[in-house]
Amino acid sequence: MSTTPQRNSDDTARVGTEMFDRRVRPSLGPADDCKFVAIDVLSGDFELDDDDYAAVTRLRTRHPTAEVWLERAGCPAAYQLRSGR
Repeated sequence: MSTTPQRNSDDTARVGTEMFDRRVRPSLGPADDCKFVAIDVLSGDFELDDDDYAAVTRLRTRHPTAEVWLERAGCPAAYQLRSGR
């Protein structure tokens, strides 16, 4: 069982975003806003959770060699960077 990524990061981002738009977004509702979506870009399977770690962990339980793309439903970015002021 190989743990070497099959795609480079640009390909993972492109495929992950396409899968989110085509497969995941149509199944989301208002209650899912700002939840994390962990997508395995190899299988198309995904997990949804308020906690990013929980979503990825559940996905990797089913797909140990998953190539994970993480999105946040209804938000422009998965994370926000803040200044250290």
